Parts: sequence; C-alpha cells; structure tokens
Amino acid sequence: MTVEVQCEATQVAEVVVPQEELVAANKVIEEVEVNEKVKEDEEEESKPNTIEKSSSYREESNFLSDLKENEKKALNELKSIVEEAILGNTLFKKEETKKSQEEEGKNEENRDTDGGNIEGKEEVNEGDLDVVEVDKEISIWGVPLLPSKGDEKTNVVLLKFLRARDYKVNESFEMLKKTLQWRKDFNIQSILEEDLGSDLAPAAYMSGVDNQGHPICYNIFGVLDDEEIYNKTFGTEEKRNQFLRWRVQLMEKGIQQLDFKAGGVSSLLQINDLKNSPGPSKKEVRVATKQAVDLLQDNYPEFVAKNIFINVPFWYYAVHSLLSPFLTQRTKSKFVFARPAKVTETLLK
Repeated sequence: MTVEVQCEATQVAEVVVPQEELVAANKVIEEVEVNEKVKEDEEEESKPNTIEKSSSYREESNFLSDLKENEKKALNELKSIVEEAILGNTLFKKEETKKSQEEEGKNEENRDTDGGNIEGKEEVNEGDLDVVEVDKEISIWGVPLLPSKGDEKTNVVLLKFLRARDYKVNESFEMLKKTLQWRKDFNIQSILEEDLGSDLAPAAYMSGVDNQGHPICYNIFGVLDDEEIYNKTFGTEEKRNQFLRWRVQLMEKGIQQLDFKAGGVSSLLQINDLKNSPGPSKKEVRVATKQAVDLLQDNYPEFVAKNIFINVPFWYYAVHSLLSPFLTQRTKSKFVFARPAKVTETLLK
C-alpha cells in the first residue's frame, strides 16, 4: 500500500548509492530484460506473471477451515485475550484509570459536602462505574472487536494483526491496542467529514476496482515535483501535519469500500506512478513521507493486496536492490515493477 510504496521512497532519500551497488542494480535490470526476451512468446509467463504469483500469495484465505493449525490456535488465543481485555476494560488502561480517579474525587467531594448523609450513594457510584466503564461495542473500521458477538468480520480483522506480526499473539495484541489508542488520539472518528483541501487531490485518489474487486488507490508522485504544490504541502510543520491527516483520510475512504467478509474483499490495490517523482534531495518530502509511512505501517496492517510500480526511474531500481534483502517475503511478494514499455500490459493483467 502507500505504506510500502512510500516506505521505499522514504528510504531512498537516506541512501547514497555507491558505484558498485549501482552496477549491481544494473545487473538486476538486465536480468529482467533477459527474462522478458526468453518469455516473450509465452504471454502468461512474461513479467506480468509476477502479478499472478503475488496474487496467489496475498489472497490468504480468511475462512477458518483454510487456516493452518498453528494459525487457528493463534487466532483463538488472540480472541480470548481481546475478549478478556474488553470485558475487563483494559484496552484503554490509562484513560480508564484517569476516569476512575476523577470519579473517586467527585465521590470524596460529595461525602465532604453532604456529611455522609446520602445513604448508599458510594455503593451506587461504584456499581455505576462498573457498568459504564465496560464498552462491549468497541469496534474498528466498523467491525465489532468483541469475539463473543460472533461476527465473522472480527476474525478477518484480527487475522490482519496476526499476519502483520507473523502470528505472534502477544505482539499482535499490543499492535491492536496501540492502533486503537492512536485512533482515539488522532480523532479518526471525525476525519471523514473534515475538509482538508483539494491541493493534493491529483497526487493520490481512489478510483475503481481491479479484476478481483480490490479498490484501487493511485499515487501520482510526479505531482509533488510542482514547486507551488510542494510549498503548499510541505512548507511548514503545520502543513506537513495536515498532509498526514489528509493521507490517513484517504486511507479511511478506501477502507470504507471493503466488506471484511471471509470470502470478500479486505484489502486495497496500490498503483504508484513514479514518473517525474521528487528525488532523494527533497528533505521535506522525505520527513513527511516517513511520518506517513510509520502511521500507516503501525495502524493499517495487511491492507495492501499488491503494490504496482510504473514508470520506475533508474535510481529506484538501485535503491530497491539494496533494500530487498531487508524485506520480508510477504512484503516482496506484493511488489510488481513495470518499466514504461510494459505499463499497459501489466495494468491490463
């Protein structure tokens, strides 16, 4: 998703590529060219076939019957932990502690004021606190999180967090907690109604679906090379913060098109046009992009079915060859690169 797209672009700005590594990148490109020539008479096995391979990989089933035993076990453990946390009101521990302290202060004030003449008031307040503090309707992206509600969409959402953390239950739960807290702090509830301006509308937008029903997000990086748009977007810290909010808003709009059903659509397709994209020298873009990448990576796990890069400049291939060893197989399987001559063929596939 933009996450992975921008993550690559972000680190580009922080890497100085030595000559020997550029040569290595050249070798990568040459190998691609050789493969294309060898397979030019076999259309389905040409470069666009990468799409088919990553398609089968990223379309991991969300049906319980298709999960491996260790995956089922991890999902059940996470569901149990989430259920306990919601019923025990520990998902937002700090906030609830603060509320309890405030209520306790009010009770003490009432006792001081009334001289203890309100019989049973303390017991009633404690009972009310127990009822009010437990929120069984906690949800994320419109999906209820309380497993005992029996909604199949809950499994789909929890599987995203598990897959993002290689089915490590405790790490997945911590990621979920942090995401929920971030959504409160970032005021996600109102972000869809906010008017964040239209200057960046041509730079990234949702439009249509692919042949498997995934909503498509187009990222046109060349728009950011315009000096006027660049200054309006990244000129000050306030503007950069608004850019972050705008990017999160776009992500939320895309997610609204997902159904989160076991056999449905629960991820997006990213198409990234790198033609005339700002190079490594644009510091403000680097900083803002890194912040956006961090937010999206940490709070939107497994929301990208595939990242297709078109009009890829030479320097991007070079940096990708350097970063590739540090990427997981899951991440790399979602990348599809298309040089100008192959753009139309790849996108039609």
